Amino acid sequence: MEDLEERKVLGKAIVTLARKAIEYYLAVGRYLPIPDGCHPFLLRERRGVFVSLKKGKSLRGCIGTFLPQRANVAQEIISNAVSAAFQDPRFPPVDPSEMKEITISVDLLSPLEKVSDWNLLDPKRYGILVESGWKRGLLLPDLEGIDTVADQLRIARGKAGILPHEPLTIYRFEVERFREGEDEEN
Repeated sequence: MEDLEERKVLGKAIVTLARKAIEYYLAVGRYLPIPDGCHPFLLRERRGVFVSLKKGKSLRGCIGTFLPQRANVAQEIISNAVSAAFQDPRFPPVDPSEMKEITISVDLLSPLEKVSDWNLLDPKRYGILVESGWKRGLLLPDLEGIDTVADQLRIARGKAGILPHEPLTIYRFEVERFREGEDEEN
């Protein structure tokens, strides 16, 4: 996004769509249809998308796709927002009474880039996908408490169930992260 004002407009559209998707699912039990007037970027682009929910400073749900699975970013956001709220196996489904306490962030992922040199990784800038055979683990960038490449790789391996002696293929990616309230903070 070249223009800061356009990025703010897009960011607001992204996090608003994620919140509306969860609220609609709570009310109706179905996925939100793409709203009229949806931002054109969300209709024309296809990207991997992660939706994260926090309650206070604690994670409350996080689900995403590292490769696009749907026709456009809007559908990816709607699907992953609902999954983060109701299908993350680490948490019970979100209750309507929690919605006012939950903040939402949405990460749009760049394409994956295979990396063979650890010096090309930076946990603040790049997320990683590690794989060994059919096992895969993904970690988003710039997560609190993950400051070294070694930590990032250890956690991603653990998520995938990849043992330290198993061969590893590493991919990196960048994200554009949009958070609720971001436009008010700047």
